[in-house]
Amino acid sequence: MAVYTHVDPDDLAALVARYDIGTVQSCKGIAEGVENSNFLLETTGGRFILTLYEKRVSEGDLPFFVDLLAHLAASACPVPAMIRDRDGIAVQRIAGRAACIIQFLPGISLTHPTPAQCEAAGAALGAMHRALEGYGGARENSMGQRYWRAVAAATGDLDAVRPGLQAIVDDELAYLDAHWPTDLPSHVIHADLFPDNVLTLGDRVTGLIDFYFAASDFRAYDLVITHAAWTFSADGSHCDPALAHAMMRGYGIKVALTEAERAALPLLARGAALRFLLTRAHDWVHTPADALVTRKDPAPFLARLLRYRADDAADLFAAA
Repeated sequence: MAVYTHVDPDDLAALVARYDIGTVQSCKGIAEGVENSNFLLETTGGRFILTLYEKRVSEGDLPFFVDLLAHLAASACPVPAMIRDRDGIAVQRIAGRAACIIQFLPGISLTHPTPAQCEAAGAALGAMHRALEGYGGARENSMGQRYWRAVAAATGDLDAVRPGLQAIVDDELAYLDAHWPTDLPSHVIHADLFPDNVLTLGDRVTGLIDFYFAASDFRAYDLVITHAAWTFSADGSHCDPALAHAMMRGYGIKVALTEAERAALPLLARGAALRFLLTRAHDWVHTPADALVTRKDPAPFLARLLRYRADDAADLFAAA
């Protein structure tokens, strides 16, 4: 469920009246997503998404997201622009929350992508990276490598999540601290391009959504996050070579990785797997049993981490 805050109909009508999008016809909660309250807003002017920002998204970061999406939309990337009212304001307040009315994009998110869809997703990611090469905005990555030790410490006893996990995490943190690169090409990245954040119609990508982890980091790190999210079995035990090669082939159509980036991909992928392992373990421990949000099992990202640590991990990033 992803409706934590309910909206009064009169307040909603007053909000919509600030825009040139017609009048409210309906507003229904959207089950997808776990961080914000999302509604499908139907007006006489069309279909939109109304998002109310809950605890995780800082209101102070919203201007960054507004500007980022405007830049990408102007660069012909399929992203949902945050709509501005007649006074040019995109970030509003309703029901005690910061809120935005966002462009609705057609398409569905995937649960079992095909190689063709992986290739399209890789190409869309590459095109987004090309559009961001000269972008002047920046935001610190609060989920980046320098913060992983703090997430692990805040989780508590990792062995309570899975016996032996503490030793694995301690070993991995030490290795990544010693070997993490410092000089790879970087700019703002999506940092969370899982299949549920990509909309498709057939083999065509129609939308890249949910940019609320977007931050400044290595572009190759964004690629391996997407690789980890799209090319593995649900339990993380198997990376499908056809999906992995298609992802890399699609990305390579848009972006030519440097030799240093290619050499770093297995290491960066270990970091990506550890990042999601840690945040899921933290939520596993600290999410109350009666919370509306369903906890995500960290085990599939432990399995990915172990696969990326294998001697042949570089083979997973071939574009053959």
